[in-house]
Amino acid sequence: MLLHKAGIPFEVYERATEIEPLGASMYFNSTTANFFKFGAGGYILARPQLHALLLRQVPHERVHMGKKVLSIESGDHEVMVRFNDGTEAEGDILVRADGAYSAVFQNLYEKLKRNDKLPPSDAFSFPITHPLTPEEFPDLALHDCQFRKYIDTSIVYAIKDFPIISGGDKILTFQDLMDRTPKIQMTKVMLEEKVFRTWYDCRTVLIGDACHKFNPQGGVGATNAMHDAIVLANLINGLPFHPVAEEIEAAFKAYQDERFQWVLDAFNSSKVHRTMMGQRIQEKTCSYRPQVAFLPLIKNTGRVHPAQQPSLSVQASVKNEEKSAAQSV
Repeated sequence: MLLHKAGIPFEVYERATEIEPLGASMYFNSTTANFFKFGAGGYILARPQLHALLLRQVPHERVHMGKKVLSIESGDHEVMVRFNDGTEAEGDILVRADGAYSAVFQNLYEKLKRNDKLPPSDAFSFPITHPLTPEEFPDLALHDCQFRKYIDTSIVYAIKDFPIISGGDKILTFQDLMDRTPKIQMTKVMLEEKVFRTWYDCRTVLIGDACHKFNPQGGVGATNAMHDAIVLANLINGLPFHPVAEEIEAAFKAYQDERFQWVLDAFNSSKVHRTMMGQRIQEKTCSYRPQVAFLPLIKNTGRVHPAQQPSLSVQASVKNEEKSAAQSV
C-alpha cells in the first residue's frame, strides 16, 4: 500500500493460491489506529475484513498468487527470485515478509552462515520435540486432540470442556465455539518467541515474523509488522532511482536501528501481557506511533507524547534534488 502511494513500482509474490479468511479480529490501538484513520481511541476489525481492505488498496495485477520461491540470487546490481512454475522476477530490493520457515529465509541465513556473518543467536532454531510415544504421553493415543490447562492443582480441562464466559446464565465451553466456527476459519498458531539479530543482507530485508516472533497474546506481532512496514517504506522512498547495494544496505541499517529497540521492548512487554499489563509499560508502548513521511501527517492526540521517529524526516531523493536546485537558483 505504502509503496503504491509513494509511486514506487513493486510486485507481490505469494505462495498460497488464494487468501483464506483465517483469524478472528485485530485491535488497532493508538500506535496503529491513526494510520488507518480509525481514531486514536482504537478500533476492532475482523481479520477477513482487514485482508479485504488491504487488498483493495493494491492493484490486483501487482499481486501474484501460487508463487513458491525456489531460489534467490542477490548481487551488486539486482536481486533475482526463481519460482516453482519456472518464472523469474528481478528487482532492486527483496522484502521478505513470509515468516521464519520459508525458502527465502533459509536461503538468506544459509548464505550468511557460510560467510560467517550470522550471529550465533540467529543460528539457533525454534524448539521442536523429539518424536513422542503414547507410552510416554497417553493423550497421543486418544482419538480427540487434547489441550489441557491447569487452573489449580485439582482440576484438569480438555480444550472442548474448557469453560468460557458468555455473559449469560448458560455455561458454555470451548466446544460451543468450535461448533459455531467454519472449519475453513480454524487454524493453528505455533507458540514461538524470538527476536533475530539479522534483518538484512545486501538487497534482501526482513519484516514482521521473518525477523521477530512474538507471543500471540495482545496482537503485538501484527502491530509491529505494521510499524516495520511504515519505517521501511519511509526509507525506501528516500533512496535514489536504481540504488546501488551500499545505499540499500545503509537504508536497511537505518530501518533496523530505528526499530530494533522498540521490537525488544515489545517482545518483553508481550511476555508481561500474558499475566498483566502495567500502566508504565502501556504508556511507553503507546508512545511509539510511527507515521508515513510522504503522506499527510496525522495530528497527535492524547496525553502521551509520541516518541522520536528518525525515518519521519526522510524525503524522496527526487524531492531533495528539486529542493537543492531551487535553493541554488
